[in-house]
Order: sequence, then C-alpha cells, then structure tokens
Amino acid sequence: MKLAIIGYGKMGRMVEQLAPEYGLTVVACVDIGDDFTRAARADVAIEFTTPEAALNNIEKLAAMKLPVVVGTTGWLTHLDKARTMVEKNGSALVWSPNFSVGVNVFLRVVREAARLLADEKEYGAWAWEIHHDTKKDAPSGTMIKLVEEMKAAGYPRYIDVSSSRAGRHPGTHEIGFDSAADSITLRHTARSREGFARGALKAAQWIVGKQGVFEFGDVLFSKR
Repeated sequence: MKLAIIGYGKMGRMVEQLAPEYGLTVVACVDIGDDFTRAARADVAIEFTTPEAALNNIEKLAAMKLPVVVGTTGWLTHLDKARTMVEKNGSALVWSPNFSVGVNVFLRVVREAARLLADEKEYGAWAWEIHHDTKKDAPSGTMIKLVEEMKAAGYPRYIDVSSSRAGRHPGTHEIGFDSAADSITLRHTARSREGFARGALKAAQWIVGKQGVFEFGDVLFSKR
C-alpha cells in the first residue's frame, strides 16, 4: 500500500522510517506550504502536524477521498466538523488522543478500575501526567480521555486532575484511587515516540477500504 505522510517533523520522519515494516511505501511527504496534490497517489495518509492545521488537512484529504489517520493532538474540539467532512465525501478517518497500543489498553484498565470502585465511597481519585516542555496542550488529550472514561464507567466523585510540563519527557499518565485503608496506582510511561508511530501505522493498514470515522480502539479491539 502507498502512504502519504502529512507533516514532516519528528513524528513524520519516524513514520517514514518504520513504514516498510508494515508493508507501506511512502510516496509523498507533504509539509507546511506544500502542494497536497502530491498525496493523491497514496492509498492512505498519516497526519502528524499541529492543532491549528489538522482540521484544514482533514478537509483536503476528505475531498480527495483519501483515508487518513490523524495523530495530531489538541484538535478534538473540532471532531464533529471533521466527521461531517469525512462522511460527506465518503472517506475515512481514524482518530485518537494517543496512538500508543499500551495507552489504549491502559484506558480500558482505568475504565474497569473506575467501574469497580464507583460505589466504594471511601475512595477518592486523582489523574496526573507529565510531558516534555514543548507540548502545547495541558491537560493532554490522553488525560482528558482517561477522565472521560472514568466518568463513563460510573465513577461519580471528584477527580483531581493535574499536569506537569518539563524537560524532554515523552509522557507518563497516572491514575490513582486512595482510601484510608489503601491506595491503588495505575501508570503508563512512554519510553519514546516510537509507540505512537507504530500505532498510527497499524491504523493505516486497517483503514484502507473502509468508510466512516473510527477511534483507534476500533482498530485494536473490534474483533475482541
């Protein structure tokens, strides 16, 4: 399959490096200001740009009926607009606040813990994260999603949310439940950006030939 990379920064270069392992041949790398028509030869696109550029990129790719995996974070307030564009053009999109396979398993573990503790009133909860100091959104999309999953699972009490931005840390997310008797801590720590690139490539393999808007969880767990 032929792949177009939209955004040729650190993530774009990593996607390019790993693409052959997933049977994908990079036929176009489109960066800021480049002509999008170069992507027309591809079967699928992976987009890692900026929150400000993501929606416009999705619109252009949808008009080309080119399926896209959107790895950019911080743009999800525009998800409804993106969905309308994609569905109007009969195209396809996979989105996620985080394309790490481990993080998406972590989301499910956190949701189950929140469900089990929903009626245990003595347990309070916290959600904390740390990322590198150049990350623009705080809390991150992943942290927002974690808290949403806890609430969706029925956890009814206040969840204290905090974010740290320092150094070059690739990302740690921690969810905790604490009572007078004991404490439960759930933590996911990324070692590098490679996991995000691999997840996006897995999603790119999956989305070709489909129509509609999907979450990365659909890619990972739809057959389970």
